[in-house]
Amino acid sequence: MIYVLKRLGALAAVLVVSSFIVFSGMYLAPGSPEQFLVQGRTVSPEVLAAIRAQYGLDDPFLLRFWHWFVAALQGDFGRSLLTQQDVGTLVASRLPTTLFLAAFAAVLIIVLGVGLGVLAATRSGVFEKLVVFGSNLGFAVPTFFAAVILMFVFASNLGWFPVSGSGEGFADRLWHLTLPAFALAFPGIAVVARITRTAVREEQGSEHVVMAIARGVPQRLVLWRHTIRNSMLPVSTVLGTQIAGLLASAFVIEYAFTLDGIGSLLVNSVQKKDFAVVQAIALIMVLAFGLINLVVDLLYAVIDPRVRLSKGVAAR
Repeated sequence: MIYVLKRLGALAAVLVVSSFIVFSGMYLAPGSPEQFLVQGRTVSPEVLAAIRAQYGLDDPFLLRFWHWFVAALQGDFGRSLLTQQDVGTLVASRLPTTLFLAAFAAVLIIVLGVGLGVLAATRSGVFEKLVVFGSNLGFAVPTFFAAVILMFVFASNLGWFPVSGSGEGFADRLWHLTLPAFALAFPGIAVVARITRTAVREEQGSEHVVMAIARGVPQRLVLWRHTIRNSMLPVSTVLGTQIAGLLASAFVIEYAFTLDGIGSLLVNSVQKKDFAVVQAIALIMVLAFGLINLVVDLLYAVIDPRVRLSKGVAAR
């Protein structure tokens, strides 16, 4: 419990620092929000001054950040400069698409990444070479290019999946987001498959596995109870990192497939310097990354009780 509280405290500190960094970046970037609000029209200095006063753009930088931070702690992320909508409502309307896409991609990374890695480690030959080749391809091919190839082959040519849109209802959304999820998960599958293959191979040569085989323990039991379970510690670390980064990577896929998620909203808000929306989405991404890594750390204790013991000693 003490360890969890320490991690939550560290996560809170990271949220504050990251919010300040993002706010500083938007503040120092060229251009000004009021210029985007007038949309290129010629207006008097008095009108620009009124706009700046309305949105508090004339306040000192630290004061503006403090006002935003205090309001955010109360659940008020302000209003969008572009649409005048409540930022919380605006982001909440886009969040389901991104969460569904990220969850779909996470399942693909876990199932295909770990599964292919285990099979490649236990079945030498052509299959292993294909998995290694696929892993190298996943490292080399950019996500956007993978999205374009998938759209060209499976949507435009074969017509199996739609080119754009996120669908309505679970089944329709699953169908619409299959190609985006595969494009988003492709690099993660490659990384996890390679790490899993290496970890399982190393565990196969460990002393306790060799002794279990020598005692006549069935091969399948050795594989699942000793080899795979003990090799999951480094794999779970990589899985956590890959899954935590899905929200940050989703904006490329959402742009390619014209999805109405928070990634495309973030890109548009950065271009238009919509401070409040950018801050809210950045906060969500940092929070998601921190929570996923915390869950992965807690899973260590389930995979390997020795980790739980060492953390308990460290906490004392």
